Amino acid sequence: QVQLVESGGGLVQAGGSLNLSCSASANIANINFMRWYRQAPGKERELVAGVPRLAGPHYAASVEGRFTASRDNTKNMAHLQMDSLKHEDTAVYFCNAYDYWSGIDVWGQGTQVIVSS
Repeated sequence: QVQLVESGGGLVQAGGSLNLSCSASANIANINFMRWYRQAPGKERELVAGVPRLAGPHYAASVEGRFTASRDNTKNMAHLQMDSLKHEDTAVYFCNAYDYWSGIDVWGQGTQVIVSS
């Protein structure tokens, strides 16, 4: 079973940037979706971005144009480049590997992002 480890979170001022990484312990080339979710205090977990295996990434409306999601199947990595960060982007960010056909639905432990206003 693949395991995921996120990194790259931290404290940044509004308008700044962070690059989150998700390292997988096994081959992700055949996993349909590598997704990024976030959960802010007192709120439900929400989908931020997803990178399908055979299509371009998709984004939540709240981050469209500011975040860029990617995956590198050769390195078993996923990335989330976050630019023009806002205070409301403050949350714990989670990496998720999801594949309906193989039954894979794996989460990382999360990485904290704090954006100071």
